Amino acid sequence: MSIPSVKPLLAQIPIFAGLGEAEMEALASRVTSTEYEAGQHLFLEGEPCRGLYLVGRGTVKIFKTSPSGREVMLALIPAPSSVAEVPLFDGAPYPASAVATEKALVLFLDSRDFQQLCRQFPAIPMQCLRAAGRRLRQLVGTIERISFGSIRQRLAAHLLEYAGDEFTLPVTHQELASRLGTVREVVTRNLGRFQAEGLVEIAGRSVKILDRDGLRRETETEL
Repeated sequence: MSIPSVKPLLAQIPIFAGLGEAEMEALASRVTSTEYEAGQHLFLEGEPCRGLYLVGRGTVKIFKTSPSGREVMLALIPAPSSVAEVPLFDGAPYPASAVATEKALVLFLDSRDFQQLCRQFPAIPMQCLRAAGRRLRQLVGTIERISFGSIRQRLAAHLLEYAGDEFTLPVTHQELASRLGTVREVVTRNLGRFQAEGLVEIAGRSVKILDRDGLRRETETEL
């Protein structure tokens, strides 16, 4: 991929927002680009941090795997965004794994080049801290969903997070189960119950909320 086609993608990445033309040229000359197929890993938990990944197109899933093989999704990172900023600063291995959930274009910036850019442009590490703060809030939300309440409560709360009453689930039932800390069959069964009770209408990944107040009451139900 040529530098002229890389620069527009880089300009959309939040941690590089506001950089001037000269800075963007320097950045574009240092990145490499790779197309990842759905299911292809960018990196695995425990691997040494090599650099910064920048999602130009597509979506990347961040997840952890237990010793028994159970997977918990921590976040879905849609383009345009950066991935794995924190290990660049503390030098530790990647704390989780990242995999493309669809065909994705990912740019890569070597850690040495990233550190040099941070020294040249102090705004970059500050914006990285903001990105890390957002990820921390997302992680706290994930922990709350997994730790408190029933699967039914967590699923109702998750559906209410989407904007509008009609939307397309961006993940499969398996990936949604991973995010909620359960298994696919439980998610599918509870979605079916919501539909039978007139709370939602579901066709494939298309969801229509019919009774928002009813779903909200589900999130507050004490068991």
